[in-house]
Amino acid sequence: MPAYLGYIGGIFTTFCYVPQIMRVFRLKSAKEISLLFTVLLLTGAVIWLLYGIFLHLVPVILWNALGVGIVSVLLFAKLKYSRQQTRSREIDVNY
Repeated sequence: MPAYLGYIGGIFTTFCYVPQIMRVFRLKSAKEISLLFTVLLLTGAVIWLLYGIFLHLVPVILWNALGVGIVSVLLFAKLKYSRQQTRSREIDVNY
């Protein structure tokens, strides 16, 4: 039973970021996402992944590997849209 809890909890905590990522790409804006939050979340997921690998904990490995991928997409979107917003502000100022 405890292993199933790990899988179930992993599903919710891993995929809870997907709606936010979809929103960021739909709006083409990530100004409401904190860069520090995203970097710390990615760092924590990588550390949890390493922990799971060292202890051979399949649920921890599975969900944190997926989490690293998902949070990496969020970080990519944050950097991409932050850069675009900065450029558009520079263009507005120059005109």
